Amino acid sequence: MKDDTPWLDEQENLIWRSFLHASGLISRQLSDSLKAQTGLTMDDYEVLVHLSEADPHRVRMTELSHQLLNSQSRLTQRIDRLAKRGLVCREKCPEDGRGTFAVLTDEGMKCIVEAAPQHVRDVRAALIDLIEPSERAMFADILERLAKAARG
Repeated sequence: MKDDTPWLDEQENLIWRSFLHASGLISRQLSDSLKAQTGLTMDDYEVLVHLSEADPHRVRMTELSHQLLNSQSRLTQRIDRLAKRGLVCREKCPEDGRGTFAVLTDEGMKCIVEAAPQHVRDVRAALIDLIEPSERAMFADILERLAKAARG
Protein backbone atom coordinates (compact mmCIF):
# COMPACT_ATOMS: atom_id res chain seq x y z
CA MET A 1 0.00 0.00 0.00
CA LYS A 2 1.44 3.32 -1.12
CA ASP A 3 1.32 6.25 1.25
CA ASP A 4 0.73 9.41 -0.78
CA THR A 5 -0.08 11.57 2.26
CA PRO A 6 1.43 15.04 1.81
CA TRP A 7 3.06 15.09 5.25
CA LEU A 8 3.88 18.44 6.79
CA ASP A 9 7.48 19.52 6.50
CA GLU A 10 9.22 21.16 9.47
CA GLN A 11 8.09 24.69 8.63
CA GLU A 12 4.51 23.62 7.86
CA ASN A 13 4.35 21.66 11.11
CA LEU A 14 5.62 24.72 12.98
CA ILE A 15 2.91 26.87 11.36
CA TRP A 16 0.18 24.38 12.30
CA ARG A 17 1.29 23.82 15.87
CA SER A 18 2.00 27.51 16.46
CA PHE A 19 -1.47 28.39 15.15
CA LEU A 20 -3.11 25.90 17.54
CA HIS A 21 -1.00 26.96 20.49
CA ALA A 22 -1.34 30.72 19.93
CA SER A 23 -5.07 30.64 19.22
CA GLY A 24 -5.70 28.51 22.31
CA LEU A 25 -3.59 30.72 24.56
CA ILE A 26 -5.07 33.97 23.25
CA SER A 27 -8.62 32.65 23.54
CA ARG A 28 -8.02 31.50 27.11
CA GLN A 29 -6.33 34.78 28.07
CA LEU A 30 -9.17 36.87 26.65
CA SER A 31 -11.80 34.59 28.15
CA ASP A 32 -10.23 34.66 31.62
CA SER A 33 -9.91 38.44 31.57
CA LEU A 34 -13.49 38.95 30.37
CA LYS A 35 -14.86 36.56 32.99
CA ALA A 36 -12.88 38.27 35.78
CA GLN A 37 -13.89 41.77 34.70
CA THR A 38 -17.56 41.20 33.81
CA GLY A 39 -18.67 37.70 34.74
CA LEU A 40 -19.36 37.09 31.04
CA THR A 41 -17.98 34.16 29.09
CA MET A 42 -16.61 34.79 25.61
CA ASP A 43 -19.70 33.02 24.27
CA ASP A 44 -21.98 35.38 26.22
CA TYR A 45 -20.01 38.41 25.07
CA GLU A 46 -20.22 37.28 21.46
CA VAL A 47 -24.02 37.04 21.66
CA LEU A 48 -24.24 40.52 23.17
CA VAL A 49 -21.95 41.94 20.48
CA HIS A 50 -24.05 40.49 17.66
CA LEU A 51 -27.25 41.79 19.20
CA SER A 52 -25.77 45.23 19.92
CA GLU A 53 -24.68 45.55 16.28
CA ALA A 54 -28.09 44.54 14.91
CA ASP A 55 -30.78 47.11 14.22
CA PRO A 56 -32.90 47.32 16.37
CA HIS A 57 -30.86 45.07 18.73
CA ARG A 58 -32.72 41.90 17.80
CA VAL A 59 -31.86 38.90 15.63
CA ARG A 60 -33.90 35.82 14.77
CA MET A 61 -32.61 32.87 16.75
CA THR A 62 -31.97 30.80 13.61
CA GLU A 63 -29.95 33.59 12.03
CA LEU A 64 -28.03 34.19 15.26
CA SER A 65 -27.12 30.50 15.52
CA HIS A 66 -25.66 30.68 11.99
CA GLN A 67 -23.74 33.88 12.76
CA LEU A 68 -22.27 32.34 15.91
CA LEU A 69 -21.64 28.93 14.33
CA ASN A 70 -23.75 27.30 17.06
CA SER A 71 -26.43 24.66 17.07
CA GLN A 72 -29.93 25.80 17.96
CA SER A 73 -29.76 23.95 21.27
CA ARG A 74 -26.42 25.49 22.25
CA LEU A 75 -27.68 28.97 21.38
CA THR A 76 -30.86 28.34 23.37
CA GLN A 77 -28.76 27.50 26.43
CA ARG A 78 -26.70 30.67 25.97
CA ILE A 79 -29.81 32.82 25.59
CA ASP A 80 -31.35 31.19 28.67
CA ARG A 81 -28.22 32.02 30.69
CA LEU A 82 -28.21 35.64 29.48
CA ALA A 83 -31.98 36.00 30.04
CA LYS A 84 -31.58 34.91 33.68
CA ARG A 85 -29.19 37.84 34.10
CA GLY A 86 -31.66 40.21 32.41
CA LEU A 87 -29.28 40.90 29.50
CA VAL A 88 -31.49 39.50 26.72
CA CYS A 89 -35.07 38.43 26.25
CA ARG A 90 -37.02 36.54 23.63
CA GLU A 91 -39.81 37.91 21.47
CA LYS A 92 -42.06 36.03 19.10
CA CYS A 93 -41.66 36.97 15.46
CA PRO A 94 -44.88 38.85 14.55
CA GLU A 95 -44.87 37.80 10.89
CA ASP A 96 -44.02 34.16 11.64
CA GLY A 97 -45.53 32.63 14.78
CA ARG A 98 -42.87 29.93 14.85
CA GLY A 99 -39.91 32.32 14.78
CA THR A 100 -38.29 33.87 17.82
CA PHE A 101 -36.05 36.89 18.19
CA ALA A 102 -33.22 37.22 20.69
CA VAL A 103 -33.41 40.81 21.90
CA LEU A 104 -30.80 42.84 23.75
CA THR A 105 -32.28 44.50 26.82
CA ASP A 106 -31.27 47.91 28.14
CA GLU A 107 -29.31 46.09 30.85
CA GLY A 108 -27.60 43.99 28.17
CA MET A 109 -26.61 47.13 26.25
CA LYS A 110 -25.27 48.67 29.44
CA CYS A 111 -23.27 45.50 30.09
CA ILE A 112 -21.69 45.41 26.61
CA VAL A 113 -20.91 49.15 26.73
CA GLU A 114 -19.13 48.65 30.06
CA ALA A 115 -17.32 45.44 29.01
CA ALA A 116 -16.16 46.50 25.54
CA PRO A 117 -13.39 49.01 26.40
CA GLN A 118 -11.41 46.58 28.57
CA HIS A 119 -12.01 43.73 26.14
CA VAL A 120 -10.69 45.83 23.26
CA ARG A 121 -7.62 46.74 25.32
CA ASP A 122 -7.09 43.03 26.00
CA VAL A 123 -7.48 42.16 22.29
CA ARG A 124 -4.93 44.82 21.43
CA ALA A 125 -2.44 43.56 24.02
CA ALA A 126 -2.90 39.88 23.13
CA LEU A 127 -2.96 40.20 19.34
CA ILE A 128 -3.24 43.47 17.44
CA ASP A 129 -0.31 45.32 19.00
CA LEU A 130 1.94 42.30 18.43
CA ILE A 131 1.41 42.52 14.67
CA GLU A 132 3.45 45.20 12.93
CA PRO A 133 1.27 47.75 11.11
CA SER A 134 2.92 46.72 7.82
CA GLU A 135 1.88 43.07 8.48
CA ARG A 136 -1.75 43.69 9.40
CA ALA A 137 -3.28 43.70 5.92
CA MET A 138 -1.51 40.45 5.01
CA PHE A 139 -2.43 38.85 8.34
CA ALA A 140 -6.08 39.86 7.92
CA ASP A 141 -6.07 38.48 4.37
CA ILE A 142 -4.63 35.16 5.50
CA LEU A 143 -7.18 34.81 8.29
CA GLU A 144 -10.04 35.70 5.96
CA ARG A 145 -8.86 33.08 3.44
CA LEU A 146 -8.72 30.48 6.21
CA ALA A 147 -12.22 31.41 7.39
CA LYS A 148 -13.61 31.36 3.84
CA ALA A 149 -12.10 27.94 3.17
CA ALA A 150 -13.41 26.59 6.48
CA ARG A 151 -16.92 27.88 5.70
CA GLY A 152 -16.77 26.00 2.41
